[in-house]
Amino acid sequence: MPTPEARRRPGDATASRAGLRALAPAARTLRLWLWAVAAGALAAAATLAFRWLVQQVEWVATGHGGGLVEAARALAPWHRAAVCAAGGALAGLVLQVGGRWAARGRDGNVHLDYIEAARAGRVDLNDRTTFTRTVSALLSVGTGASIGREGPMVQLSAWLTSWLARVVPIAPEQRSAIMVCGIAAGIGSAYHAPVAGVVFVLELALGFFARHAVAPVLIASATASSLIYVLVEPRPLYAVPAVAMLPSSLGMTVVTGIICGGIGWGLLLLLERSRLVFGRLHSLPLRLGVGGALFGVLSAFVPQVWGNGYSVVSDVLQGSLVWQGLAILLLCKLLAIGLSSGSGAVGGVFTPTLFVGAAAGSVLAQVATLWLPAAWVGDPRVVAMIGMSAVLAAVTHAPLMAIVMVLEMTHQFQLTVPVMLACGIAYAISTQFGARPLYGNPIEGPR
Repeated sequence: MPTPEARRRPGDATASRAGLRALAPAARTLRLWLWAVAAGALAAAATLAFRWLVQQVEWVATGHGGGLVEAARALAPWHRAAVCAAGGALAGLVLQVGGRWAARGRDGNVHLDYIEAARAGRVDLNDRTTFTRTVSALLSVGTGASIGREGPMVQLSAWLTSWLARVVPIAPEQRSAIMVCGIAAGIGSAYHAPVAGVVFVLELALGFFARHAVAPVLIASATASSLIYVLVEPRPLYAVPAVAMLPSSLGMTVVTGIICGGIGWGLLLLLERSRLVFGRLHSLPLRLGVGGALFGVLSAFVPQVWGNGYSVVSDVLQGSLVWQGLAILLLCKLLAIGLSSGSGAVGGVFTPTLFVGAAAGSVLAQVATLWLPAAWVGDPRVVAMIGMSAVLAAVTHAPLMAIVMVLEMTHQFQLTVPVMLACGIAYAISTQFGARPLYGNPIEGPR
């Protein structure tokens, strides 16, 4: 009597092998999704670790904790200036010594950053360069430089997930997706804006051309933001009371988009020119030390320019600042950004850009109410949020990301239409004058 094996048709084995081959891509995709979860968890951990380290540097430098503006106000004016100058010089020394150390290493391209790596589909970030820039950023941010701590958070997230991509058992063509997941998750956890993190990498890093990365990026960003919400801060980045947009004030939205588009272009020009001026100083400790000293003198008179501007933006969105003082803060903050970022301090310009937009929008609304009916102008807090998104769109040339980010950070989704209108206008204006956007062009590649 024939055995079951003998009775099995020859085509059965072929069909079984075909079925296994069909399951293989699904298994690879599932593994990618699981590693995307791990990338999200790493990004959340990197965000929290960098935030804690900044607090320790702030404590050592000022003897205070809990916020850079509060720490600056607690110091004597001369002490503020000294802290900024010393912090800048030390940060520059780290960059100079660390740059030589990184140049002797063989781990990747010395100048490759995470945006360039994502656009090139690479994961071989230079470990020594990233470590050096992270330490320098800690010194600059912790001593009050007018830059954002979120940029180094995202870079640290990208670095950790690039290591994950190098060591996990995954298809070579999927490795770059893991690091991109880290970038999106870093943005999502730093700004409490998971969708904006996804749009950031698609609009700025990948140019919307990497379909295979969309699902893992969504998973990673959602994982990181969920961990932050559940374990650390269960609220939006900016807690804003519910506000309403009056249809009669759409004209104010158009004006805000035009003015903030010009301000964004001006900020890009300021950064470019300040870097050229400071670039004449070839010694990094001297360059960052001079920038820190000049910024410190400014902060001796205006302590609110310390840090990324988060606390001042919060006050603006609560409607607690009048336009006269806010206008002075805006001008001083623009100068502070030029001094800190232009001198080469390692840090982000994202959050300082939000400061510029919020202050400009609020000042514009408060001044307009002196001559126009309140129904035509609207709530100054609404115009401040519109200004935030418009300046961000003008500086990054990424209007979709700017729209999503500001709405997520404030949870004011009812403002979608005016924010979209202002971002479109600001983007159109900023792109007409040839200024280089903050992160370059994702299609042409970094310049």
